[in-house]
Amino acid sequence: MSASFLPQRFAPESAIDPAYAKSIAYFSMEYAIDPSFKIYSGGLGFLAGSHMRSAAALKQNLCGIGIYWTCGYYNQSRGDGREMAVQFRRKHPAFLRETGVQFSLRIFDRDVLVRALFLPGDVFGTVPMFFLTTDMEENDAFGRNITQRLYDHDANTRLAQYLVLGKGGMRLLEELGVAADVYHLNEAHGVSAALHCFEKAESVAQVREKFVFTTHTPEESGNEKSDFSQVKRAGFFGGMTEEKVRAAIGQNGDLFHHSLAALKLSHRANGVSQLHGEVARKMWQAEKDIAPITHITNAQNQKYWADSILENARLRGDIESLRKRKRELKERLFREVADQSGKLMDPDVLTIVWARRFAAYKRADLLTRDQKMFRELLSRSDQPVQLIWAGKPYPFDYDAIETFNHLIQLTEPYPNATVLVGYELDLSRDLKNGSDVWLNTPIVTREASGTSGMTAAMNGSLNVSTWDGWICEFGQDGKNSFIVPVADPSLTPAQRDLADMQQIYQILTNKVCPMYYQQPDQWWRMVLQSMNDVVPAFDSDRMAREYYEKLYLA
Repeated sequence: MSASFLPQRFAPESAIDPAYAKSIAYFSMEYAIDPSFKIYSGGLGFLAGSHMRSAAALKQNLCGIGIYWTCGYYNQSRGDGREMAVQFRRKHPAFLRETGVQFSLRIFDRDVLVRALFLPGDVFGTVPMFFLTTDMEENDAFGRNITQRLYDHDANTRLAQYLVLGKGGMRLLEELGVAADVYHLNEAHGVSAALHCFEKAESVAQVREKFVFTTHTPEESGNEKSDFSQVKRAGFFGGMTEEKVRAAIGQNGDLFHHSLAALKLSHRANGVSQLHGEVARKMWQAEKDIAPITHITNAQNQKYWADSILENARLRGDIESLRKRKRELKERLFREVADQSGKLMDPDVLTIVWARRFAAYKRADLLTRDQKMFRELLSRSDQPVQLIWAGKPYPFDYDAIETFNHLIQLTEPYPNATVLVGYELDLSRDLKNGSDVWLNTPIVTREASGTSGMTAAMNGSLNVSTWDGWICEFGQDGKNSFIVPVADPSLTPAQRDLADMQQIYQILTNKVCPMYYQQPDQWWRMVLQSMNDVVPAFDSDRMAREYYEKLYLA
């Protein structure tokens, strides 16, 4: 066995597996590790948290670097009219340990003190992890604010956050007296780490051989850009001239393209599903001297997410135990529904859940766009259904919040439909455990991977999904899921949405409901098939192995 590259006081208790001896520092803006540690917003964090757990289980020589967001993403609650309310409250996790490491970063022409905190791997079953904070009395108001809110809406604060993650993460390792063999940027937020290395390197090639990059954004317009002069003023370039940086990243305009810079400064890159890999290669095909883009499909940690009783029933092929446990889990979910909404749902009724980050392309309200069809669906006395929505809009995305509140208003008259708030790890688990159908409605090719359906499938919920992201590698219509046919690409966006909505209603009324109520044995065989198909292919142990094989050792 091999030793960790970290100093002994931060090394994991178990020795490193020689197959994974190459040392990796993993940079991510967010990690969903435990309900008590709310430093995540959605899928990117869920993915990173699962990666850290699997890397630990496989005894990989990897550490995670992130930011301790003292106010998290935000606390999602309700206002007086039951509308969504946004609250920012400081958290005080007692499990983070002081490292004794602090240093200063020059950010927007002022010195900002950064302190490093440590999360030992044995606390939550992860690899060793470090979290940086500037929220301390020694800093002024600007400095303190940098690490308070994940994805702050102020552009300059967000640039400062990226600088703390990337350059700050590199400075942390320097203070510890260690260097990794490979630096992994999980999204482009930490690209200042590569620029920090470039300032000390003799060539771009020296930087590229040390960095790999994972992109999660399937549209060029969705990849973040900032004013070039602001990026320079923030401190991304250190002591380098603008000309030197522009030559290294091949950008000559007024905008600094974060993802393109990461692609230019890495030797390998990946999309997060087979389809996304294809989309990303096509999207960047006109760019020269960028990292070749492969794909490593996202996955989730089964040991963390799968209900143990459901999992044991799956391993035995025991459908009756699956059925019994699923009913118990539905009752648990419905206690939360009753507590939040006062509505008493029935565990014997088909329950459909739509729950994920609220973003326009995910089309949370798709089922409601034809009021007549929506009303008829919820008014069925024969083969009834129950609908639950949950998720977190970006706290300053007012269109998404309006959609969320519209759904609250729309479902208010119906005893069998509701919208839940407080979408964190625990509620996410309850929704997956307690749903019969996991509804996934993104515009095709807009969802890079999507992972919520994986953990739903692990817990006996059947996916009804458009043909996008990871579903293209999993879905077998009528065998382990129900697939929405891809709409004619010549349709306008409005026509496409209408076509997708009508197809979903046909699937629900002609396939899902009849099978659930009239052919229960077939339903449960399909549930078992779905559970068997989702593991091990979409368990994060596979994903963590692939990162070594396809990115780190390449």
